[in-house]
Amino acid sequence: MEMKADWLPQEGFEQMKLKSRPKDSAQTITRVGVNFYSTVKPQDYSASVWLRRKDKLEHSQQKCIVIFALVCCFAVLVALIFSAVDIVGEDEDGISEDNCQNKCRVTLVENIPDGLTYSENATSHLSLFQGWMNLLNMAEKSVDIVSSSWDLCSDNFTQSNLSERQGKYLCEKLKELKSRNIEIKLMSDVQLNTSEVLQDMKKNGVEVQYLNMTAYTEGRLHASFWIVDRKHIYIGSASLDKQSLGQMKELGLILYNCSCLVLDLQRIFALYSSLKYKDNVPQSWSRRLYGLFGKETALKLQLNETEVKVFVSNSPKLFCPTDRVMDVDAIYSVIDDAKRFVYIAVMDYLPLVVSNNTTRYWPDIDGKIREALVLRKIKVRLLISCWKGTHPLTFNFVSSLKAICIELPSCSLEAAFYEQGNKM
Repeated sequence: MEMKADWLPQEGFEQMKLKSRPKDSAQTITRVGVNFYSTVKPQDYSASVWLRRKDKLEHSQQKCIVIFALVCCFAVLVALIFSAVDIVGEDEDGISEDNCQNKCRVTLVENIPDGLTYSENATSHLSLFQGWMNLLNMAEKSVDIVSSSWDLCSDNFTQSNLSERQGKYLCEKLKELKSRNIEIKLMSDVQLNTSEVLQDMKKNGVEVQYLNMTAYTEGRLHASFWIVDRKHIYIGSASLDKQSLGQMKELGLILYNCSCLVLDLQRIFALYSSLKYKDNVPQSWSRRLYGLFGKETALKLQLNETEVKVFVSNSPKLFCPTDRVMDVDAIYSVIDDAKRFVYIAVMDYLPLVVSNNTTRYWPDIDGKIREALVLRKIKVRLLISCWKGTHPLTFNFVSSLKAICIELPSCSLEAAFYEQGNKM
C-alpha cells in the first residue's frame, strides 16, 4: 500500500530530498567507508601495538624491579658476610694464626707503695713505671690502651712526689709518640669532659674513645691492658692513675713479641671500640670479634722457654661473643686445675653485690674456694687490701672461711690484710 503525503508541498519536498541527498551517493559512501576504515583500522593497529608495548614495558619494569631487589639483597648479603662472617684469625696487619709469634718473653711488673721496703732476700721485679716506659720506648706504629682511670698528669706536680713525676713523664711520652705519627688510641668509660688528662690528649691529636658502660650494665669498665705495635702486651691490675704509681699495690705482666696472643686480645679492644658512643649492644657480634682461644682451645706459647697454655677472658657476659670465656669461668678453671695450692691477691674480699640501694649475696667465687678447701684439700692463701673503703663484713667472711678448717684435717687457709698506704 502506497501512501502519499499529499499534505506536503511537492516542490518543497523535492527540494528537501535533493538537499538531503549527496550528489554522487555511491562514490561518497565508498569514499567515506574507505576513509572510515583507513582511519579506524590504523587506530586499532596502533592501539594493539601500544597494548603490546605496554605489556612488554610492564614486564620489563617488573623484571627490573626484581633484578634491582636481587641486587640489593646481594649487596646486603655481601655486607653481612664481610661484617659477620670474617675470616677468623686474620689481623688487619696481615698477622694470622699461621704466621704469628708464639715464642714470647714475659716479665712481671709491680708497684710497691711509697715508703715500703722489702727485706734484702726478697724477690724484686721490674717497676710498673719502668715497664710501661719500656713499652712506649719500643713503640713504632701503634699504642692501644684500655684503662678505667685517667689521672696521671698534673700541671702543678711537685718534684718531691715520685708518682706525680712518673705520671707526667708518661703523658709527655704519649704526646711525643703522637707527634711522630704513631697511632694512639685510648679507651675508657670516663667521659671526656670529666678528665683533664683525656682532654689534653685529644688536643694533641690522640684518639680518645668513650665506652658508655652505664648504658649496658650497672658496673664499670675494669679492664686494664696495653697493646703496642700488635706485638707487645701489658695486662694487669694497674690503671693510668698516679695512685697506681704511688700508694697502690699493683701487679701485672708484660709480654714481648707475642703476636699470637695479641690476635685474641686485640679482638677485645675492637669489641670495646665498636661500642664507642653507642647506647646498645648489637644482637649479634661480628665473627671478627669472636674469641680465638678458650679453656678447651687454649693457645700454646713458650714463655721464657717454658711451654704454657693461655687464653683471654672478659666480662660481663654481655661482652662475651661466641668462644669468649667469661672472667668468672676462667677463675673457676684456675681453681679447678689446682693440684696443691691457690694464692689470691684482691682489693676486696666481699661476696656481695650492691646495686640500686639493694644488696644480694654473690657466692660464686667464695663457694668455689670453700669447695677447694673442703673437698680437694687445696691450700689457699689470701692477700687482701685493707684501706678506708674496706667493708666491715669483709672480716666476717674471711673469719667464716677460716672457721671451715677448724678441726678439719688437711684443710689449710691463710689470710693476711695488706695496708694500702694512705688509703686508710
